[in-house]
Amino acid sequence: MNATTLNTIKVWSQFIHPIVMWILFGLMAYAMYLGMQSKKTRTTDDKELRKELIKKDYRNRHYQLGSILLAVMVVTTLIGMAATYVNSGKLFVNAHLLIGLGMTGLFSIAAALTPFMQKNEVARISHISINMILLLLFGWQAVTGMNIVQNVINRM
Repeated sequence: MNATTLNTIKVWSQFIHPIVMWILFGLMAYAMYLGMQSKKTRTTDDKELRKELIKKDYRNRHYQLGSILLAVMVVTTLIGMAATYVNSGKLFVNAHLLIGLGMTGLFSIAAALTPFMQKNEVARISHISINMILLLLFGWQAVTGMNIVQNVINRM
């Protein structure tokens, strides 16, 4: 590869993290919907409604999407940190980075609670609470991340 190609990759690599994170934000909201439908399937007394909801397999779809979200969140967090380091020669220790790392940890805790949720109401409530906090933090990260993207664009 020549220097121009490497520089182009270096510059555009900075946009992978924010683009994927916006997609994850939307998918996380969809995962919340799937989780709510899964709970509805589990708790409804209407047998006909329950049959219809079971056919839609909300529980497995929620579980599978959550697994994908966890993997992509961890990898994309690392990509964002790597792109920042490659392009700036350092990581900027600020609220966006610290909250993002904290969110990655919370995401893994929420996922780790999954096997315990079937028989433990505390695990289920903890899982839901952590994910609601994550969704709020994700919204805040989206705003602060766009400020960072604007700074990157201004430096181009």
